[in-house]
Amino acid sequence: MSEILDGSKSSASKSSRSLGELPEIAAVRVGIDLVSAARRNIGFLRSVAYSEWLHHTPIVVEAIRRYHDLWMPLISDLTVPESIPLMILPPFDVEWVWFCHTLNPVSYREYCETRFSKLIGRAAIFDEENREYALMRCREIWSSKYPLESFENEASLDSRDSDPMIVGGSEDVFKEVEKQRLLCSKFAEPYRSEVVYLISARQRYKAFLYMLQRFAHESSSRLVPTSDILLMWLTHQSYPTVYVEDLKALALDGDVQKVATLSETVKEKEFEETKKLWDRAFNQPYEKAGGEVPLTWEGVISVKSPIYWEESDTDVNTKYRSMIPRFLLEVCVFVRLKPGTKALQKDINRDFLRLRIKRCHSELKLDKSLSNFPFDSWKKAWHLYCEFGTKGVMLEYRRHGGNCLKGSKLQDTVSFRWNDLLRADSLTLEKEVSQQVNVVTSITPPVQAPYLLKCVPDRVTDDSGAMISDVILKMNSYHPQEGRWLSRTVLDHAGKVCFVIRIRIGGGFWRRGGETPSAVKWEDRIIEIREGSWYYVAGSIGRAPEKVVATATPKEPAEQWEAAWCFSTGDELIIQWESSLSVSGEVIEREANAISSKENKVKEQK
Repeated sequence: MSEILDGSKSSASKSSRSLGELPEIAAVRVGIDLVSAARRNIGFLRSVAYSEWLHHTPIVVEAIRRYHDLWMPLISDLTVPESIPLMILPPFDVEWVWFCHTLNPVSYREYCETRFSKLIGRAAIFDEENREYALMRCREIWSSKYPLESFENEASLDSRDSDPMIVGGSEDVFKEVEKQRLLCSKFAEPYRSEVVYLISARQRYKAFLYMLQRFAHESSSRLVPTSDILLMWLTHQSYPTVYVEDLKALALDGDVQKVATLSETVKEKEFEETKKLWDRAFNQPYEKAGGEVPLTWEGVISVKSPIYWEESDTDVNTKYRSMIPRFLLEVCVFVRLKPGTKALQKDINRDFLRLRIKRCHSELKLDKSLSNFPFDSWKKAWHLYCEFGTKGVMLEYRRHGGNCLKGSKLQDTVSFRWNDLLRADSLTLEKEVSQQVNVVTSITPPVQAPYLLKCVPDRVTDDSGAMISDVILKMNSYHPQEGRWLSRTVLDHAGKVCFVIRIRIGGGFWRRGGETPSAVKWEDRIIEIREGSWYYVAGSIGRAPEKVVATATPKEPAEQWEAAWCFSTGDELIIQWESSLSVSGEVIEREANAISSKENKVKEQK
């Protein structure tokens, strides 16, 4: 074990072990439940992000005054040195200022010691009921101590003061609040608050502290934390008394100055140096899925997530049972050649790795030549976002020139299942391929992602929702079908039918004789959405689901608008476009004639 940590032997003699197996990492103690604290901080940051009023300068200035003149003297009087912080919470705006100030430990410590001759800590309150009680208790103490001061921030948002006055030497605090204004965006992905992710982040943070303790004096550049480690670091800092005591126990009080902060510009060589130290200490890639370099750090190549992680308090799936929720996870695959592969240099030029998905997407084949991978460091080969239903990924070791000149022959294969990775240490697994390549795969916990829907044309239906067809006529004893509705079928990401959308375009009857329908007025062109799938009665002929979940009725727009609709929710939609398109009676007539053809097909007229 000491050989791995000292880096005294070559990588050939290293045997990669999980962070959880290292006694040195387990020996790193943190005096607070970082998992619960980080989860609470993420929720707090989201509340701050949603509270737009809190980011107006007059509000911030007033919040800083309340923090400096009211809250800190109050909590100082209630805080006994060497004791657990009192279980009370300040008003929301003051709590935000306090939180931002603690993220600059040096400045906060100097502020407390200069003004109060002691370091003031924050109470660790993670349960929502306890937070409500702590806030109510603070309100009572506040009202008793400051009867003329409102517990809420009453600064006006309409202030015209472009340069509000910051008094009492609070300029540094104002700068800290402005600096952390967009902090929530750094941890906006929903998987950040998953417990399994936070447990992994805590483990990597403890490993980072150990690496800092062991190798910081050997590095001339700053160390750059990844986003998961940064989340834990900021959480640790936000509890000042615990943070100071833990650093003292680890003899790290001065070494943390070599860690790059979120507001600093980082050079790529500094990040590369950090990766080398991590590899030297643990023989693992430093980056992982959900543990990348924050985007605000300039000079470091980073890829912005292509997934829009929309957050919502309620899932529409609880209302529309026909929709299947999607669960996505981020996947990173790192590759490093084993030193013994150098002897097979000629074969390396012919060999390559192919990534495939275990389930679905059978045509997906992502190839990487072995000659692209180094012997002395890890290289990120693939960075993907996958549906949890794909089950996992497979890596094939292949060689060009198999049974045919253009083909390739399979040499070896390994697979990484999502369920195995979820149970693995740090959500990471390492495997060997063909005794020549080491592969490390990491994932983030699967979380529900935005729904993915597509709309495809379908047959024209009548007023009852039945498709215009000889089959329906025969079932109805050849009673004519009345009305014309253009229909669209809505499919989800799995190809399941969720909804049927219909718009009324014509009236009249249809028999086998082929009567021509009549156009309906604009205000009668109702749009309706029906939940569920078609009820098929014969082959592809069927009826739309009966349950109507929403409608839109056209209405006469105002003069400056082109069109308007009234929704069943009570909302209205008005539209103005440059070139207005309308469906004329001739178009509807052509549509109807196409419907009554022998093929019974619809030709859309544009």
